[in-house]
This record gives sequence, C-alpha cells and structure tokens, in this order.
Amino acid sequence: MIVVTGATGNVGRVLVRTLAAADEKVRATSRGIAPTDVPEGVEQHRADLADMDSLRPVLDGAKALFLQNGGAGAHLLDPRDILDAAKAGGVERVVLLSSQGVVTRPDSASHGALMRSIEDAVRDSGLEWTILRPGGFASNSYAWAEPVRTTRTVAAPFGDVGLPVIDPTDIAEVAAATLREPGHAGRVYELTGPALITPRQQTEALAAALAEPVRFTELTREQAHAQLLHFMPAPVADTTLAILGTPTPGETRVSPDVERVLGRAPHPYATWAARNAAAFR
Repeated sequence: MIVVTGATGNVGRVLVRTLAAADEKVRATSRGIAPTDVPEGVEQHRADLADMDSLRPVLDGAKALFLQNGGAGAHLLDPRDILDAAKAGGVERVVLLSSQGVVTRPDSASHGALMRSIEDAVRDSGLEWTILRPGGFASNSYAWAEPVRTTRTVAAPFGDVGLPVIDPTDIAEVAAATLREPGHAGRVYELTGPALITPRQQTEALAAALAEPVRFTELTREQAHAQLLHFMPAPVADTTLAILGTPTPGETRVSPDVERVLGRAPHPYATWAARNAAAFR
C-alpha cells in the first residue's frame, strides 16, 4: 500500500493515477477529496498533515509514503511527528516533495530554511528516503487562466527572463518510479523542464495551444509585487520575484535527473499547455 498525501494537487492527482495504472494499491489523502478525484479502486481518505489524529489511521499498514511538503501550510507541520507515525504504521520508504529553493535560496525562510528542516527530518527518520527538488511548475500558469479566457491576455513581470519550468506530470512520474523501484534510496533529484522558457514564450505556447492570439503585457516589479501580496506574505512575494527576475545559476540550470530516472526527456512547456488548453478557453 502506498499513501499519497496532497492527492488533489497538481502532482498528487497525477501520481495517484500513475500508481493505480501500475496496479499499485493506493490511499489518496487530502484535506478534501471528492469521489471523482481518484480512479476506481483507490482508497480515499480525508486527512490533514497538521492533524495527527486524522493522519495516523491512513498510515497504518502502508509500506510507502509520498509526503507532500505542505505548500502554503508547511510552517504548520511537525514533520518528525508525521514520520514517526509513518514508521509506527509500517511505512518503510518515504519520497518527499521538497523544493529547489533548499539549495538555491537557503536564506529564504519560506523557500529554503523551512524545506531544509523537513528534509532533515526525512533524513533522520530511519526510513528509506528519496527527496525530489523541483524548480518552478508549468502549472503556475493557471494564474493566467482567467485573463486568457476573458481577454486573451497574459500580464507578468520579467517577460524575457527564462527558467526551466517543469510539467507536474514529470514530477509525478519520477515520484511513482522512486516509490515503486529499487535504487533510489538516499538520492536527491533536482527536477526541471528540458529548456529555459520566458513568460513571453509561455504566452506564445498558450496561444498555439488555443489556436488564437494571446497578448503579453509586461508588469513592473512593483505591479507584480502588489498582485502577489493578495495571496502570499511579503517575504514570500519578495523571494518569488527574485527567482523570476534575477534567478541564480542553479535556478537556470537544466537538470538531467528526470531523464536519468524515467529514461526520457522531460516534457516541454508546450506539451503542458496543449494538455491543459481547456483551462484557458
């Protein structure tokens, strides 16, 4: 039995389907799962990583755990309690979805230090572990869905700064491989897309997927910062804009790790855009 936390997220949803298609027994957990969110035969449970009483029964009898990093609620987690409960329930292997920021932004409380503390707990758990450190997600483009649908426009800062954003499907498939296959214990995988792509180029890819023009408008840093403050704290917004505008060499590096694990190159952004075009129509 494999427990997948964050099963309704961009990575978790695909991971559940990938594992189920491989005939694995899966428990899909999230703070709220609708019946249509999981394939037939997958166990579904409501469980909150910050609520150990809800989590312990889900872990009982499982052999492997995909541990989502908690996202915006990561600061509420006690990862050592989670991992102790996993071990007590019979879990032998844990795959952690961490962040590239652990190494590229170590001084950032949200992107670096917090994720590092969760990684340290995994390493100290006594379980067989693998850590996944993705960079920026292609699915962050969902933030543009409404303006693309309504006005066929994208507004973003740093229009010509490229990052190797990754398709969450690739993260999910790497996670499935590391949960199911031997040879990944004690490994840390940096996960990126196959090439740098700028916001302007992402807009062009969305336009191609829709077969309609989409106009790109470049925001100033100040305009972008004001928008981000609607849904994230100021320090997180500052770090996010630093990554987007002045990425470090590590953040622009294209990693070979997806291909090392899967035996194929990661999907380009255009593939993600074509697969998800309906969200932008």
